[in-house]
Amino acid sequence: MTKKPRAKPASNTVLNTPKKALTAPPTQASPPRTTRVILVNKPYNMLTQFSGEPADSTLADIVSVKDVYPAGRLDKDSEGLLVLTNNGALQARLTQPSSKSAKTYWVQVEGEPSEEAIQALCDGVELKDGLTLPADVTKMAPPTVWERHPPVRYRANIPTTWLKVVLREGRNRQVRRMTAHIGHPTLRLIRAQLGPWQLEDLQPGQWREVAPPKGFEQFIPKPKGAKGKAPRRRTRSSKRAPSKKRNEY
Repeated sequence: MTKKPRAKPASNTVLNTPKKALTAPPTQASPPRTTRVILVNKPYNMLTQFSGEPADSTLADIVSVKDVYPAGRLDKDSEGLLVLTNNGALQARLTQPSSKSAKTYWVQVEGEPSEEAIQALCDGVELKDGLTLPADVTKMAPPTVWERHPPVRYRANIPTTWLKVVLREGRNRQVRRMTAHIGHPTLRLIRAQLGPWQLEDLQPGQWREVAPPKGFEQFIPKPKGAKGKAPRRRTRSSKRAPSKKRNEY
């Protein structure tokens, strides 16, 4: 008696089994929060952040308000107005170049810039990262401000000049690079105004809370970790093809 050979299943046969639809887990809407705006006079030699190395001076040394963050930065060796907020949309409005929020600086430079040099700053100067936007730059009388510690180092035989510089962009160490470009290095830099807020009578290390601008009184925080998409599941047909090695130049 001969046995009939067993039929082999086709190698390309795939059993279609119903799969459970993947959906993103529901996220619970957070209640609106009140916008907080904190104005700070950042002292010289302090980082524009709340953490640093043990020897660093940071905002945590002077500001006790939680969950607020700087809208823009000041260099460690710069002084003056910082705006802290818990509202990300307001933070973006103050810092994004498209918003063109005005920032006013009082700048003490070495020497006496000519009218031609000041006009060059107004028109825009070519830096390593491109041409600066037009700025408002004028000479000003020395402002009545606090003594800096340590004091500015002057050269006895070279005078100094104070400039009022209004920018509508923010690059790394931009004011210092602009004045160096015209041959007048910055000796001291104080930010006096950012958007609608002014430094006024705040002394170094002091802060005060102010009302948020119209339209930014409240905000809804984004849920932490929520991305809004279901995770992608790799199937047999979605395996990655081996990548080709690219030429590097």
